[in-house]
Amino acid sequence: MNRRTINAVIIIGVLSIISILMVQVFWINRTIKAQKDAVTIQERQDSLNIRQFEESVRVALRNTVEEIGSQHVDSSFLYGAVKQKSSNYFLVDINEDLHPYYLEQLLKRTFYEHNITQDFQYGIYDCFNDSIVYGNLIRFSIDSLYAPVSDSAIGVTSPELLWKRDGHYFTVFFPELLSQPSNDLNVASSPWLYVAIIVGVLLIFFAFSVSVIIRQKRISEVKADFVNNMTHELKTPISTIGLSSEMLMMNDFTQEPEKLKRYAEVIYKENKRLEEQVERVLNMAKLDRNKLELRLEHVDMHELIEETADNYRFNQTFSGGEIELDLTAQDFVVNVDLVHITNVILNLLDNAVKYSEQAAKIKVSSKNRSKGIEVSIEDKGIGIEKEQLKQVFEKFYRVPTGDRHDVKGFGLGLYYVKLIIDKHGGKMNVKSRVGYGSTFSFWIPTITN
Repeated sequence: MNRRTINAVIIIGVLSIISILMVQVFWINRTIKAQKDAVTIQERQDSLNIRQFEESVRVALRNTVEEIGSQHVDSSFLYGAVKQKSSNYFLVDINEDLHPYYLEQLLKRTFYEHNITQDFQYGIYDCFNDSIVYGNLIRFSIDSLYAPVSDSAIGVTSPELLWKRDGHYFTVFFPELLSQPSNDLNVASSPWLYVAIIVGVLLIFFAFSVSVIIRQKRISEVKADFVNNMTHELKTPISTIGLSSEMLMMNDFTQEPEKLKRYAEVIYKENKRLEEQVERVLNMAKLDRNKLELRLEHVDMHELIEETADNYRFNQTFSGGEIELDLTAQDFVVNVDLVHITNVILNLLDNAVKYSEQAAKIKVSSKNRSKGIEVSIEDKGIGIEKEQLKQVFEKFYRVPTGDRHDVKGFGLGLYYVKLIIDKHGGKMNVKSRVGYGSTFSFWIPTITN
């Protein structure tokens, strides 16, 4: 997948998300508007119903007052006696003593005549106690019409109740008639929360998909480079072996044993080189499948480093390379696979040589840290760009060397190093500055006594 294809996928994805968002916003706005219209209509209807109910209650209470006044000598004080305190609370002025049972019967009859079926509770003012004595809650039902909710508290509604108290007014309360403010419906905020969640999920999925596509593209490019490098690395020893074999077949070297030995050595060395390269690739495959088994043993890291340094000095005799040891760790015995840890050190030294423009100047040091030993290999090479430090341990990745094309390899060395250190329970670290060199460090736990 090339860059243009990835850009097209990103653009199409962004346009799709924007389109989905626009459609969602459009329909949510329409839904909110429809809900607001419905709420407005309902409020108007409720308001009309409430006004009709209030008017019916006022008329019923006025009739009640007139009927009460008809039983007394002076009823002139009863006109305008009905006062509405709220939509569900009414107060009626009277100037007579009024029996609660009689009042209850009047209220039931007048409410029924005016088709008022709401539950209600009445109270009579007691001037002696300066308080209101409430009757039972009266509930309307088809079977019993108006009846007290509880039969166990009928004292105030009983006809046998002795009531000789002067009352100035009585009240009627409708407890179930409660108005609900329109702002409690909250129809505007909740849909946007769902839209935000959906958009967030889409953005996360889209970002993840793009990152996977870009990563797969980079892996594809790295694998292509690996195949090219591997082809070149394998082709060189094969060609050398073929050429040497051809010379041996075409010529008789029985009289020239030195040439015969030289060609045989070339074939042997190139064959070993080919075996090592194939073995390295096979080891990577084993590591990827977690099939590599470590043969752990007690190893003196200082002794191993010194032996490796001696081999390095021998191989760098003619190139002028130098290696300095600064082994200061006090605890240096570790439980590791000797072969693989040796390969780790050799790989790091080999990289230090490869990426040095002049004769390699390498320093190997050790110190104890966090119940383990840290080994650092520092070079004075070309260094690594800061942006590439996070990728140096990735499979097949090779640090660009600019105009230099003499650095060979598959991009597996540091990947192998990190996997081996990880399998030993250790950690890898790298520090580098372009033009000043790099320092690769690994930490592995030591044996505690």
